[in-house]
Amino acid sequence: MRVINFNPGPAGLPLPALERARDELLEFQGSGMSIMEHSHRGKEYDAVHEEAISLLTKLLRIPDTHQVLFLQGGASQQFAQIPMNFLTPETSADYLMTGVWSEKAFDEAKYYGKRRIAATTLNADRRYTRIPREDEIQVDPRAVYVHMTSNNTIYGTQWHAFPDVGGVPLVADMSSDLLWKPIDVSQFTLLYAGAQKNVGPSGIVIVVVSKAFMARGRTDIPKVFRYTTYAENNSLYNTPPTFAIYLCRNVLSWIQDVGGLTQLEKWNREKGDLLYAAIDRHPEFYRAPVEKDSRSYMNVVFNLPTEALDEAFVAESKKAGMVGLKGHRSAGGIRVSLYNAVTVDNVRTLVSFMDQFVRTRG
Repeated sequence: MRVINFNPGPAGLPLPALERARDELLEFQGSGMSIMEHSHRGKEYDAVHEEAISLLTKLLRIPDTHQVLFLQGGASQQFAQIPMNFLTPETSADYLMTGVWSEKAFDEAKYYGKRRIAATTLNADRRYTRIPREDEIQVDPRAVYVHMTSNNTIYGTQWHAFPDVGGVPLVADMSSDLLWKPIDVSQFTLLYAGAQKNVGPSGIVIVVVSKAFMARGRTDIPKVFRYTTYAENNSLYNTPPTFAIYLCRNVLSWIQDVGGLTQLEKWNREKGDLLYAAIDRHPEFYRAPVEKDSRSYMNVVFNLPTEALDEAFVAESKKAGMVGLKGHRSAGGIRVSLYNAVTVDNVRTLVSFMDQFVRTRG
């Protein structure tokens, strides 16, 4: 029996995408072997590769000015690869600091050029509980790019309106909320996402990058780290993670089948609204640290009155068939990740459990 999976990543995958993989695992489309065994240069895999790119392009309405890349190394490698490609000792990049992952990206930039903090919401308790206001963002117009993290998995905050950075190239880590709703890709010069939350399994990073920006990248770094190398080879410069891309194709196909990003946004907002309503019904018991206008629809965080109750909540929810609810080790408490594979009914089950937990433990 499958559990209800609220893990923050690697996260649950839509059941139809997994069932399709199960049915094709040993023999892919009559070829006599699994897709994992096919050459990345063969026609069978090439069709999957092209379909994944086509589906992503259609779902996100990616303009011709941008290109899709499939890379490895996780989003953490992108923290380094972006400044490696676009920063020099003579130039500077701006960073909007909203959580741990923003901090890690900022730290990697120091090896390649200058960097500055254009906004931060770090409070006196060393926590991030909100997104910066527009008037708090001070972008250097000479910056090579501005880097942001669209959703903060650890602290449960999310940008609900992307910042106006005055024409400076905007770069976004969207690892935890890419494909949760429609977005205007043309707002971003480069966006990237580790797939293991909303798009597929671990092992693959999706990059959508402006062709003009990519062409300005440095050429004095190894080819394997240049974005242009992968762009010129359609992400087939070396052997890509073929099975991970295949599973992404399955998930993207499922998204298209259920009604695209408009339908996903409807479900995701319903899930978030249900859960936040349950929290707000019991404000003395479920304590949400995030300011309401910064609350994430992907990662909902809250604390119970004591750590012992936090632990009991996690243990009893697991007995009830729900996993992945323990907060990040640096933040504690409870974290509920509501990625695309989580259903509205899954959240209703959790909310019912929360109401019952208050009655028995409150």
